[in-house]
Amino acid sequence: MCGRFVLATPVDRLAEFFEAREKPGASAHVRPSWNIPPTREVFGIAVEDADRVIDSYHWGLIPSWAKDPAVSVRMFNARAETVATKPAFRSAFKSRRLLVPADAFYEWHRVTKARQPYVFERADGAPLAFAGLWETWRHDEDEHWLRSCTIITTDAGADVVEIHDRMPVILEPDRFERWLDPDLHDRDELEAFLTPAPVGTLVRRPVDPRVGSPRNDDPGLLEPVAGPAAG
Repeated sequence: MCGRFVLATPVDRLAEFFEAREKPGASAHVRPSWNIPPTREVFGIAVEDADRVIDSYHWGLIPSWAKDPAVSVRMFNARAETVATKPAFRSAFKSRRLLVPADAFYEWHRVTKARQPYVFERADGAPLAFAGLWETWRHDEDEHWLRSCTIITTDAGADVVEIHDRMPVILEPDRFERWLDPDLHDRDELEAFLTPAPVGTLVRRPVDPRVGSPRNDDPGLLEPVAGPAAG
């Protein structure tokens, strides 16, 4: 799963890396954070009128047919194995895909009765690009449209498997264009994107258990601590 991540990189640097433009006002809804939990506003990058656009999204997908937006608390991840067929995700998987930028993500490793958090970052220092989906939702009595997203997860790759059995799908820059293409509907080609990151993509280190509470949100969460061996 991917239930916590980090994004403190300024939006202008994200725009440069992802070759995208910020939608006016998007930054007003997304603040730098070292401990982002589901239901928070996050940045997403999708295609609008043939351009890549950075906008804010509620993290936790709300299907257009949902009666209550509270369903989003269960929809912050979509499993690669079922994303093409599960009713909540299959429509977005066909034509509403996005990238969720991140600096790092957390996973927890069980050590006896305790759980030790680890932070994962790209080994090359570049931003992470999680494969995701987006939707719009509106209450019957409300004119305001809510944009929401989910992050797709897959089996853990070699860099993660000793800590956790799942990981977010991480896309490389040469795959951005095809993944974001709203006219790409071929299921086989799309599912081919949903694989674990190759060995060596990520580095990890144990971090402070304070990250377990989203009320703790500061750069100190990324500092390494003495932790047990992961093997």
